[in-house]
Amino acid sequence: MTLRRRPLLFAAAALAAPAPLAAQGAPWPQRPVRLIVPYAASGGTDILARATAEALRPALPHPIIVENRAGAAGVVGSEVVARAEPDGHTLLMVVSTHVMNRYHLPSMPFDPIRDFSPIAMLTRNTMVLVAGANQPFDSLRAMVEHAKRNPGRVGTGSTEALSSFIGQELARRAGVDMPDVAYRSGGQLMNDIVAGHLPTGWTSTVSAMPHIGTGRVRVLAVSTGTRTPYFPDAPTAAEQGVTDFDLSGWVALLGPPRMDPALVATIGGAVQRAFDDAAFQQRLVALGVERDFRPPAALLEAMQRDDRIWAAAAQAGHIRPQQ
Repeated sequence: MTLRRRPLLFAAAALAAPAPLAAQGAPWPQRPVRLIVPYAASGGTDILARATAEALRPALPHPIIVENRAGAAGVVGSEVVARAEPDGHTLLMVVSTHVMNRYHLPSMPFDPIRDFSPIAMLTRNTMVLVAGANQPFDSLRAMVEHAKRNPGRVGTGSTEALSSFIGQELARRAGVDMPDVAYRSGGQLMNDIVAGHLPTGWTSTVSAMPHIGTGRVRVLAVSTGTRTPYFPDAPTAAEQGVTDFDLSGWVALLGPPRMDPALVATIGGAVQRAFDDAAFQQRLVALGVERDFRPPAALLEAMQRDDRIWAAAAQAGHIRPQQ
């Protein structure tokens, strides 16, 4: 199974960055904006959210306050936004497993597409397989051989449905038993990798980046079909014998359902200007973030496409709901 990006056509209106409009005739925002991150602090999405809020601060009359509301694979925080007033003062930053969760969790209190207003896709989320430098393997091939000799004893960490699926899909294709070990954030996962408590884990380039220079962590593989510029020496899974392995996610900004399209365009325009700023782009590179800004129509198309992919995976039995 492969997730691929393709060129998308969208209306010129979605590209425009209009002058600030208002909910109810007043410029946005009228008060501090809550940006809900439905995952624990210190993970890749939290880091990006705080960087984005800081980049937007000079252009807005009120600050954006990042609020971590972790729980139930992102559902707890996402539900807050699904039930919020559509006035632009409560927003949500999520990873692509926001869509996948409907096939991974036994039940959800909202529809991940219908019950949110797409504002912008922000980044591409390449996942990397990391291991502590003290582990008895230094490559994906060596890890698989070690796992075969120690069935069920080489756990692979994950932080949400996508990284869990990537880890279990790799193990399935390699014919090994590697139990999934769930974490609340990439920061917590990386701490256990560094400490040697967790043999391997799949996480974002953002979560891995601060630890690579320490010499205590190795990147064994990337999840995509091409190497990431952030870890150019890390081979793909396909280069190491796992053919046609190309899986990645995204990070997006959503709002409550039924937001005024003009308000969506205003918020999206402000975020796009921040992401187009050269200094902010340099900061994204330093953080290990792959910029992939897309407006509402393109984000909606990506969400709908992912929904079809995960539905097919669930039907094939490659995604099973948690019990």
